[in-house]
Amino acid sequence: GATGVGTLGLVDFDFVEEHNLQRQVIHSMKDIKKSKLDSAKESVDNLNPNVNINLHNIRLNEENVLDVIKEYDLVIDGTDNFNVRYAINDACLKLNKPLVYGSISRFEGQVSVFNFNNGPCYRCLVPYSTKNILNCTESGVLGTLPGVIGTLQATEAIKIILDKGDVLNGRLLLFNALNMKFKEVKLNKNENCRCGGKN
Repeated sequence: GATGVGTLGLVDFDFVEEHNLQRQVIHSMKDIKKSKLDSAKESVDNLNPNVNINLHNIRLNEENVLDVIKEYDLVIDGTDNFNVRYAINDACLKLNKPLVYGSISRFEGQVSVFNFNNGPCYRCLVPYSTKNILNCTESGVLGTLPGVIGTLQATEAIKIILDKGDVLNGRLLLFNALNMKFKEVKLNKNENCRCGGKN
């Protein structure tokens, strides 16, 4: 909202709980038990009332993801569920939408951009998984980490919108908060991936 983006689509189905507050800045104590979407909209409205905010109060899945993201230019993924990540990735592939990926766990995070300029997709990084990762409450996460990774994701989204700079396409940025170091690894298309194989 503060960057001047005209339309934001927010997807969530949950309510604000006290344990959410230590790792984000969009909700506060007054928002406990309020819909996360309503709370987030209120915060964005307070920053910039000119932003058009579309609220999608649903649990994202393979059946509804295409309808949700089809009207947007790009998708920022902050989920913590493999099945939802795959559904988002596959929908972005089908609709030719860039996907700004971020993931966190404990003291580490990672960021990349998928489905951009014929680059790799999320399945190239994680070909298949039947397990689900622990969410932030279950695994624990350094309270500042979502802010670091989320800001990096927002930066990549802005670069894509402005067509500026070197986007994290084909590159996975790894952040370790304990030793305060970033590491970058090259990420190629998986030759067996449904996104079309090697670059």
